Amino acid sequence: MSEHRARNPEAARRTLIALGAGLAFLGVATAGYLWLVLSTGTSVHPGTTVSGIPIGGMSREEAIETLQRRIGSDARKHFTLVAGEEQFRVSPKDMGIRLRLPATVDQAIGRSWNPTIALQNRFGTAELTPVVAIDDAVLDQGFARLAQTIDTTPVEPTLSVSGGKATLTPGVPGVELDQQATRDLVVNRLLEPRESLTLPLLTVAPAVTDEAAQRARALAKAAIAEPVTVQAGGVSATIPPSAIVKALSFVREDGELVPRLDGAVLHESIADQLSEVETPGRDATFQITKGVPVVVPSLVGRGIEDQELATAVAGVLGASGDARNVTVSFGVRAPELTTDEAKALGVTEKLSTFTQNFPYAAYRVQNIGQAAEYINGTLLMPGEVFSMNEVIKERTPENGYTRGIVIGPGGVFEEQQGGGVSASATAVWTAAFFAGMEQVSTRAHSIYISRYQPGLEATVAWALFDMQFRNTTANAVFITTKMTNTSLRVTFWGTREYDEIAAEFGPKTDIRPFILIEKKKKVKEGCMEQAGINGFNINVDRVFYKDGAEVKRETFTTSYRPAPEVKCGVKKGKDDDELPLDEFPPGTPTTPGAPPLPGSEFVNTPAA
Repeated sequence: MSEHRARNPEAARRTLIALGAGLAFLGVATAGYLWLVLSTGTSVHPGTTVSGIPIGGMSREEAIETLQRRIGSDARKHFTLVAGEEQFRVSPKDMGIRLRLPATVDQAIGRSWNPTIALQNRFGTAELTPVVAIDDAVLDQGFARLAQTIDTTPVEPTLSVSGGKATLTPGVPGVELDQQATRDLVVNRLLEPRESLTLPLLTVAPAVTDEAAQRARALAKAAIAEPVTVQAGGVSATIPPSAIVKALSFVREDGELVPRLDGAVLHESIADQLSEVETPGRDATFQITKGVPVVVPSLVGRGIEDQELATAVAGVLGASGDARNVTVSFGVRAPELTTDEAKALGVTEKLSTFTQNFPYAAYRVQNIGQAAEYINGTLLMPGEVFSMNEVIKERTPENGYTRGIVIGPGGVFEEQQGGGVSASATAVWTAAFFAGMEQVSTRAHSIYISRYQPGLEATVAWALFDMQFRNTTANAVFITTKMTNTSLRVTFWGTREYDEIAAEFGPKTDIRPFILIEKKKKVKEGCMEQAGINGFNINVDRVFYKDGAEVKRETFTTSYRPAPEVKCGVKKGKDDDELPLDEFPPGTPTTPGAPPLPGSEFVNTPAA
């Protein structure tokens, strides 16, 4: 027992020494650990870079300032986006794209109590990915505006018959901006040098294929190559190719170009040959005398019917030689509208009248005047649909039209056959609106034109879209026109069912700023400069009144696309002097929209 007690002090001493050493080591280790953690809390972790720029060891403010100076200005520069011959300059801020430098730096600031992470923060290296904030709504809206300018609908092939020739104008594929691919392209190139970016475009094929167009052309060539012989009433008459040329047109139906023949034109070409056996007749119609519609009596004739003649000739258009002989019935040409029938149609008073003014131009006078001539005297029966394209015919030289200015793809003005006839479409539709006609198919101009009342105008394009309305009244409607060099007046006559039909215009909403198109081509090389026009939406209410009270209301909504500002002969644009991106709210427009118009009323009270 005594020996055991003697050895215990030594063992205790050794234990204490070992314990002291352990505590000392632990203290050193703890101090080192605390230093490791605390040394990475208030500044950027050492070894940190952003886009190759070292910011390690800097304070948060120093790092942000350094990055703002080195890459912030580059990120603010405009993108030059190229689509064919056009180029667009768009700024990241307007597209809702912002470089977030504070958030970028914050990735490399902060402490971690995890020893492994703490060691990495203090002694490792890190290349940070810049933080980019994207306002998806603003970005999508920006690319949608860009697409409105770039996208073009396919141009369908057209077949015109004139001068003894069948001329096929090939279709042109449309283009469509690939918005998702464009988004990826722009976002990924935010911090790269600002080189021109070619936009990704998709091709949209016309509905009528080249093969279908060629089939129609072959038919047209055969149709006008030889005359057609008509047997009727014991008389033989010959329709010359020139008359077939004038009567023949092609319209698009279900992916085909389908022939149409005007029977009246064919009949007129052989009227002299049939004069010995035919007795001219006519349908009853109306004339306006001292502001009142008066019936012009019908006459019974004897001969062949126009529609039967057109149907018979259409059946041999592709034939040749003796196969181009047709026989049609001959007999009494009863008027389609008799005097008594006309008197019962209720065309007794003015329903509405509207005058559309326009700036004088020789092509406008010719094209609008020719359309007015075709429209004048139109009789629309109850339930019948008025077709603008059908009434004013294809805009060809043979039908009396010339070339004029139209709205081309992307809202850019250009010259085409029949330019200006939309003024007649607007005048007719506005008069129809106040006469209470039912809208079937109307399309406003794609961009707003200041001489038209916004939301109450219309346009047409042959083989593309029509302006149509239906007479839903219980009586017929008679349409007259009066043309001057600067205006077209359209008047509807019938029986009034309402005391008054008025239009109430809402404010312009969802104003969409226009963009700038810079073209390398100069004005003298065919480029047309134009001022930009904002896009917007507008509602127009048609209000029906009877016995002093509102009895019905209809709302018509129109959406106008922005029309770009076009500059010619531009080599390369300069960037604006902008503020840091973080100071801009997303989606700030470079071109503010015009303030909304106050609500207004435009009332048409037909005269008695």
